[in-house]
Amino acid sequence: MSDCLFCKIINGEIPGEIVYQDDDVLAFRDINPQAPLHVLVIPRKHIPTINDLDSGDAELVGKMYLAAKKIAAEEGVAEAGYRALMNCNAGAGQTVFHIHLHVLGGRSLGWPPG
Repeated sequence: MSDCLFCKIINGEIPGEIVYQDDDVLAFRDINPQAPLHVLVIPRKHIPTINDLDSGDAELVGKMYLAAKKIAAEEGVAEAGYRALMNCNAGAGQTVFHIHLHVLGGRSLGWPPG
């Protein structure tokens, strides 16, 4: 999508602090971190919201979570605990309409969130 912020990061049009990438996903540090570790894991395929997923995207979403697991381990938060979550649509706080998995850690994360 030509106007998608995350597609522009994928295409190198906008810089991002990349912490992980492979053929299917890209992960970078959030520019407005809500925890000491706040990374966004995105698919290279543009999918606006969770509601736009179809059964063919199941493996891709799984790869996003496997990337989150790897990032948490590399960043040293896997054992202490971390949160991996997605928001769907504006009412849930989604501001960029390209699915993304927030990986947060490095501090105590209360429940319920927000």
